[in-house]
Amino acid sequence: MFAVIEDGNRQHRIQEGDVLSVDYRDGAEVGSSLTFERILIANGGGPSIIGSPMIDGASVEAEVVIGEDKGPKIEVQKIRRRKNSRRHTGHRQKYTRVKITSISVPNLEIGEAAEAPKDEAAE
Repeated sequence: MFAVIEDGNRQHRIQEGDVLSVDYRDGAEVGSSLTFERILIANGGGPSIIGSPMIDGASVEAEVVIGEDKGPKIEVQKIRRRKNSRRHTGHRQKYTRVKITSISVPNLEIGEAAEAPKDEAAE
């Protein structure tokens, strides 16, 4: 089962148990829960449910794993040649790391996952 959620003008494809970084939430403590209600598409092994633009009544629960996580440092340099003018700045974006605990979508058919065929010659 998977879903595509929208958060912070970004879309994430998630499953239960996934750990992902979302935009920084001020006051989000480790162990607290977050709810994402902007679900675009969901699939449980059968036919997909596609929202127009969102699926009504769908939600995803997540648990905060790391309250404040920092992304990679981005360095910005501006140089005007032959003018002896230089500017050097940097930036590190803050993120909140969450673990997906449950996906609930009304009227979603949960099918069994198809197993990969086993190679009998290898056994």
